[in-house]
Amino acid sequence: MMNRLVALYDRGVEIAASRIPESVAIFLLRLALAGVFWRSGQTKVVEGSYLQIDPSQYDLFASEFSGLPLDPVLAVPLTTFAEHFFPILLVFGLATRFSAGALLVMTLVIQIFVFPDAWWPVHSLWAAMAAILIVRGGGLFSLDALLVRVRAK
Repeated sequence: MMNRLVALYDRGVEIAASRIPESVAIFLLRLALAGVFWRSGQTKVVEGSYLQIDPSQYDLFASEFSGLPLDPVLAVPLTTFAEHFFPILLVFGLATRFSAGALLVMTLVIQIFVFPDAWWPVHSLWAAMAAILIVRGGGLFSLDALLVRVRAK
């Protein structure tokens, strides 16, 4: 009976660790990390606009995010761009490792200079998601995987 349970467990692990279930999990991870940063980016733009920065963001960055080593004139557009561009790349699985790396750097900047008390549980989760994507890549359901297959031909 015990051998049967162990064999059943081993089979379940084998199925869960195969390429398709792993790629589904990686796809969901890409969406989750992209969603965090996309929603943050949306708070920085005028509602209904195409990346028109809300002028109040400059004051917010100058006061509440004053620990940033960049002037708000640079930090606001860079942040707004990054919080829209890299999530789009992640959703499509294009330059997944690079995009996750960029969002990991953003996470560390936010942790160090803006919200140093937010490591646990918020920033640690973002960092873990980004780290997994950096290590594993975009999975089968990504443009990265498609480009690899095209280059191999």
